[in-house]
Amino acid sequence: MFIALAKAEHFGRAAEACNISQPTLSSAIKQLEDQFGVRLVHRGARYQGLTPEGERVLDWARRIVGDYRSMNAEIRAAKKGLTGQARIAAIPTALPMVQDLTTSFSKAYPEVRFMIVSRSSIDILRLIQNLEIDLGITYLENEPLGHVVSVPLYVERYMFVTADAKRFAGRDTIGWAEANNEHLCLLTPDMQNRRIINHYMSMCGIEAKPVMETDSIIAMVTHVLAGSWSGIIPEKLADMFLQTGNIKAIPLVEPEGLQLVGAVAAEREPHTPLVEALLRHARAYWRTD
Repeated sequence: MFIALAKAEHFGRAAEACNISQPTLSSAIKQLEDQFGVRLVHRGARYQGLTPEGERVLDWARRIVGDYRSMNAEIRAAKKGLTGQARIAAIPTALPMVQDLTTSFSKAYPEVRFMIVSRSSIDILRLIQNLEIDLGITYLENEPLGHVVSVPLYVERYMFVTADAKRFAGRDTIGWAEANNEHLCLLTPDMQNRRIINHYMSMCGIEAKPVMETDSIIAMVTHVLAGSWSGIIPEKLADMFLQTGNIKAIPLVEPEGLQLVGAVAAEREPHTPLVEALLRHARAYWRTD
């Protein structure tokens, strides 16, 4: 209940998430405070955040709940084999490769089901911290990851994509400044992919000036396919859309855009059998990619 309150930042929504009444939740939190002899939650007319002591209790609560779930999962796996639902969150640009992991994993463990969601890198770390996903797929080196275990999967390379193949016929590379002068559609600034693109632009002494911004890869690519727009996307994503035959992809250089993408999970030992198996498949993918 304390974890639910910290996540919802609202007594009513936390109580609803726990399927109990708000007075019951408030009473339970008060009992927890009485047990420790310290205030854990700043209260006024409404929830006002955790006290420093509350933050430490939250760390322990997540660890305790995580360990309890790991114990249950290990006992179930010993009795029935690996079952349950694998919850995976991936940055939008990494979605095309997720099936590489899930397909091989499903063959090895046919009783496991999957839930896959698209989230920003910041959201992925939050979901791991709150025990809401088993595995995240995100950038490993561009921004701090915090307390997670990570496994590299592949190196992301950036491509300029356009439907105007005739105009760029014979081009093997394109510079960031030249690409920036096109009718660009890019992801929104809250996405780490966009922050990486902004960084490469800055290295060239320019500022990204997209005509359109979107948080949807599908929206970006459909605009590029329409013919009057261009975009900047990773090579693996570009490869998927190149199969239509209507898009030309040109590597970006000076500098060449390279970023390491990998799998992340909570830094906890032991992991659940499911998480351990997912990480094992991730390590095998890095060796063969």
